[in-house]
Amino acid sequence: MPPPEKFPTQHSGFMARQTRLILSSYRHSKGKSLWPEDKPDEILAKEIFFAPFVLASAGTENDPVLNYGNQKALELWEMDWDTFTRTPGQNTAEPAERDERARFLETVKKQGYVDDYRGIRISSKGKRFEILKATVWNLRDEKGRHAGQAVTFTNIRLLNQ
Repeated sequence: MPPPEKFPTQHSGFMARQTRLILSSYRHSKGKSLWPEDKPDEILAKEIFFAPFVLASAGTENDPVLNYGNQKALELWEMDWDTFTRTPGQNTAEPAERDERARFLETVKKQGYVDDYRGIRISSKGKRFEILKATVWNLRDEKGRHAGQAVTFTNIRLLNQ
């Protein structure tokens, strides 16, 4: 496991905007809050970064690139912030799992969100794990345009340890 990550202060403006986008999109999709949002941006961004659940998001590229991962996500995928946020999301799955993952994300794009997702993933160092009971949802900007997708979960099962 990599050493504990410090809050990426050089990206604090992005972190605050992305945190708000993730949380407002979750609230819009699910009709409830993932985390209390009535805080200044900097405090909220730090709370979510160090939250006790995995939270990650990816952009809208043809091969969406991860653009946010909180501390739990960085630890799980065994990456630092800079590596994580340059990684195509499909690379978090083994090659044999990527087509299924892509089909699932298309379903989310059409439906808005999916609860109780499960899937096999792999860390940067080859650690295999199964995500259990994840929620995946679409991100929508302030004008309602598609702005990517996000995932949160707390349950995993290690597979090859």
